[in-house]
Amino acid sequence: MKKQLTALLLLFNIIGMSAQSIYDQVNDPYFGETCTSILVSKGASTDGSVITSHTCDGRYRTWLTIEPGQQFKNDTTTVIYKGKLKTETAWDMRNVKVAGEIPQAKETFSFLNTAYPCLNEKQLAIGETTFVGPKELVNENGMFLIEELERIALERCSTARDAIQLIGELIEEYGYGDWGECFTIADKKEVWQLEIVGEGPDQIGGIWAAQRIPEGHVGVSANISRIGEINLKDKEHFMASKNVFSAAKKLGRWDGKEPFKFWKVYGGVEKPFKIREYFILNALAPSLKLDFEADELPFSVKPDKKLSVQDVMALYRETYEGTKYDMTQHLLVTKKKYNDQKEEIGVDTLKSPIANPWMGRNERNLYNALKPEIVEFQRTVAVSWCSYSEIIQLRDWLPDEIGGVAWFSFDNPGQSPRIPIYAGATKLPESFNYCGQKRYRDDAAIWQYRKANKLATLEWQSTKDDLLSEVAYFEGKGLTETKELEARVKQLIEAGEKEQAQKLLNRYTKDFTGATMLRWKELEEQYWAKFGLGF
Repeated sequence: MKKQLTALLLLFNIIGMSAQSIYDQVNDPYFGETCTSILVSKGASTDGSVITSHTCDGRYRTWLTIEPGQQFKNDTTTVIYKGKLKTETAWDMRNVKVAGEIPQAKETFSFLNTAYPCLNEKQLAIGETTFVGPKELVNENGMFLIEELERIALERCSTARDAIQLIGELIEEYGYGDWGECFTIADKKEVWQLEIVGEGPDQIGGIWAAQRIPEGHVGVSANISRIGEINLKDKEHFMASKNVFSAAKKLGRWDGKEPFKFWKVYGGVEKPFKIREYFILNALAPSLKLDFEADELPFSVKPDKKLSVQDVMALYRETYEGTKYDMTQHLLVTKKKYNDQKEEIGVDTLKSPIANPWMGRNERNLYNALKPEIVEFQRTVAVSWCSYSEIIQLRDWLPDEIGGVAWFSFDNPGQSPRIPIYAGATKLPESFNYCGQKRYRDDAAIWQYRKANKLATLEWQSTKDDLLSEVAYFEGKGLTETKELEARVKQLIEAGEKEQAQKLLNRYTKDFTGATMLRWKELEEQYWAKFGLGF
């Protein structure tokens, strides 16, 4: 069957149904501004969790599945694809290209198959951000794009170090065909930042460096290369490809004399941070008094207070409200005040009811045409063009089935609730099978949230408290209820009733999803009633 599928896809490629060229991505208005990943080491979290995370911002697929682990005979191969990031369903093979085949492992692990695969049954988790890098380093003939490297790593590895090593071996042997990318790879003990670039059109391989977030620290990757100096003698905190220094000299990107900094040599940026990196690190460690005008920020920081998973969720809702980076701060209107006799007694200056942090380009242009520079665009952490996001907790004191949990949300992370999906789950709700990015689909899960979210922005100052109270309710509900769920599942696992434990995890995700969808449908209807006579 696999050979038949491969032959069919090769036929599609021959007749022109091939994947989009890697170079065409630069035409995407979101390209290079598409993800945010926050990394929390075990010693920096309040409960000893290791955390990695990812916002998949842009027009990426929103269908997701749980792919089961399998066993294979010797001499089996697995197909490597290009073009699956923007498909409509798992079985949609339009514009999908077979890039090649590699030997299959004898056994693979179950994993959560998001556009960028993110969590396996062994509590290995991966976040991702694109940092682009110089165009001259790209070689689209390399077999592997980033999403397939993630898939293979999750199928075969149980630790972050093993995953980094495997990814390095794969791109050395089969080639790396993507732009500059960052993996934020975590296991039950450690979390690492792995940055990869191509080696140029004349070389099929790639160049990479990995740096561990030090114990007790937090890091962030937000579409910019962040790794600086590499100390390969410090094996506890650094790993790199064999060519990391030699390729830099060969490509004329480093003279071998000045201090080698990965971001400076391969990142293609003037400095290794912008607003998101600065805001998050500064918010977590205000005592450091980080400077947005500095040439460089620390790779990671020790937070002034340890972070809970709720703290990370809050960071993913961040729009810089109340700070000097707030895009709505100057969108003010006046409102007259009256006494009981309806006599005017004063005037209040308030933020306009329609001011919201997710204004589109046309709206910003209109405001700035009416009054120049009244809205200064900032790339917020939460964006309305997010496909999905996940915050993944990894906990070594629990069985793997419940130790790893992805707090998943569709659409704008500043508005949507988070749904717990466990490493031990085997089935997801039916609506998760369909992507809602190519067209409106009532059967696609994302639209069950997107409709209310978009309506709420029409008068955000009057809707946000209501909507965010619902987000908070489900956040509290999930974090409270899952404690009892995990205790019950642990008992079942210890009693040898693994199948029953899986059913319980599947059912909880399904029920929790259904409850959030129902409430967001009610919000949608509430907003239509509110705006029924005009926006």
